[in-house]
Amino acid sequence: MNENTQTANIEVEQNSDIIQITDMHKWYGDFHVLKNITLQVKKQERIVICGPSGSGKSTLIRCINRLEEHQKGKIVVDGIELTNDLKNIEKIRAEVGMVFQHFNLFPHLTILDNLTLGPIWVRKTPRAEAEDTAMYYLEKVRIAEQAKKYPGQLSGGQQQRVAIARSLCMKPNVMLFDEPTSALDPEMVKEVLDVMISLANDGMTMIVVSHEMGFARSVAHRVLFMDYGEIVEGNTPQAFFDNPQHDRTKLFLSQILD
Repeated sequence: MNENTQTANIEVEQNSDIIQITDMHKWYGDFHVLKNITLQVKKQERIVICGPSGSGKSTLIRCINRLEEHQKGKIVVDGIELTNDLKNIEKIRAEVGMVFQHFNLFPHLTILDNLTLGPIWVRKTPRAEAEDTAMYYLEKVRIAEQAKKYPGQLSGGQQQRVAIARSLCMKPNVMLFDEPTSALDPEMVKEVLDVMISLANDGMTMIVVSHEMGFARSVAHRVLFMDYGEIVEGNTPQAFFDNPQHDRTKLFLSQILD
């Protein structure tokens, strides 16, 4: 990462867990996809989750906003426990933004309309206020000039930046990123990572599933390694990369680092 990726030294609030996961398990039929997951995330903390394909990384973060249902254990987000209570699920989804590998923008709506849809329908925000907020976040992701265009007129990197802005328009307390650069051409990756770095500088609580190890080293407070549905190891970036403790972590890093 270059010098522009240095993040502000934001102190993580002490004793301020915004996400608490305790002994969480998930199955797909007989397949035990997540095992013994216990994780606390503090406000303003930035966590990067890495691991081989099929290790449960994406499933874990999808459980945090109930896109996937866990069968055992407890997940508490901002003081609300995730159960089958639809009202609680709606509350949590309103506070937890998510950005996927693929942009999931509505192709028949302009960029501005894509961003205002959620605030208008979910938060009952007046249209003029929603449009002002949308333009603010489009400025923040450096793409305001594209507001009147349609998603198909934008590059992949631009569309992903729009997807990030769309999540920010809901003014979430937590942002989840599920391999947000994996579907992009290499030359587009940096523009998306730069937007995420800007969010980190602003103190956003972030959980990022990614193999962008330069980003993890520069931005994360903690890096977690998952394999076979378990959190095998977690540490500060320096300790994680320079002194991994588990053989599975060492093997993974040897395969992805130059």
